[in-house]
Amino acid sequence: MPRWLLTIIIIGLVIIIFETYAFQAIITITKNKFVRYGWLFISFLAYTHFFYVLISSDKSSGQTLQFQLALGMLVVVLLPKLLILLVLLGEDIFRWIQKGISYLSYNDTKPLAGRRTFVAKIALGIAAIPLTGLLYGIVKGKYNYKVIKYQLSFKDLPDAFDGFTITQVTDIHSGSFTDKKEISYGVDLINEQKSDMILFTGDLVNNFAYEMDNWIDVFKQLKAPVGKYSILGNHDYGDYSKWKDPEDKIANFKAIKNLHPKIGFDLLLNENRYIEKDGQKIALVGVENWGRGFNKAGDLKKASEGINKNDFKILMSHDPSHWESKIKKDDFNYQLTLSGHTHGLQFGIEIPGWIKWSPSQYVYKQWAGLYQEYGRYINVNRGFGYHAFPGRVGIWPEITVIELKKA
Repeated sequence: MPRWLLTIIIIGLVIIIFETYAFQAIITITKNKFVRYGWLFISFLAYTHFFYVLISSDKSSGQTLQFQLALGMLVVVLLPKLLILLVLLGEDIFRWIQKGISYLSYNDTKPLAGRRTFVAKIALGIAAIPLTGLLYGIVKGKYNYKVIKYQLSFKDLPDAFDGFTITQVTDIHSGSFTDKKEISYGVDLINEQKSDMILFTGDLVNNFAYEMDNWIDVFKQLKAPVGKYSILGNHDYGDYSKWKDPEDKIANFKAIKNLHPKIGFDLLLNENRYIEKDGQKIALVGVENWGRGFNKAGDLKKASEGINKNDFKILMSHDPSHWESKIKKDDFNYQLTLSGHTHGLQFGIEIPGWIKWSPSQYVYKQWAGLYQEYGRYINVNRGFGYHAFPGRVGIWPEITVIELKKA
């Protein structure tokens, strides 16, 4: 059996199971045919639209806005039904166990009348929570910018940099943007922080340089008196598109690198810069993308050429797996690393001081926020933009402000 056919069969079976349980919940609580079959009709539209876009889209175009919309609709339809499935399947298992015990004990115990209806109502109530969240995330959540501030103290920070502020932005993904007013608001919010320096840690586009054309004038407005510096992320290399010939990919990559000076950023390609203040200096190091399972163009040794081990160093590296695998134990001592990449999967629950959860944590040890090991820090910014799923639920777009303090 061809692999593609097996994949379609498996997906089809999963959809049938989801829809069967969801339909059971609906028919258990209502006899209204409009509600019963309207549910199925909406699901049918979502599935049809997704597979049509998937099959008909030009693979050389990468991930288009049409695909993001189709994926968003699919997630909105499927995720609530997954919860319905789990609740009703649990009730079925309990019912089967109860019947088995009754059979073995020769006691014909019948389920309580109305229990299925009660459980179905619970399942639908639970499913309404992610449904509401997903819809909000697509309409408003992706623009719900949050400014997160940290104050970090270091014994080896030069005195002149006591109180020095950095704003970190990452994962713009301009190819996903549709609302200039909202993006302009986010840029204004960055400027309102009045930081000494702005650092961008990769993924300016989804795939193509032209995705940034309509946004150059917006991001040119970013201001920082000491400077604006940037690095590349995995999406900036054009690896997620099917290219007609290698020369097109090379030209696109060159155009993406040229975008950075157009918006006023000094792009560091395995390079470093000294930032000077009152006769003292700190080193800013920028590596190309390095990540487990992704492009490994990052060269830490090359990027650090010309700086001293005893210098205070800020390292920009897009993928936090680089910090986990190579940086945190490096003898050269990179005191502060800034990363992005994970987006916190754009889905999760965060209540400060109580809970911080996302499926992203099962992939990345450092997936969102500030971490410290071996006396060194990494901040994983949750991202300014969004990708794949066209929204954010619980994991909001982030602008990080870090104040350096002399310990």
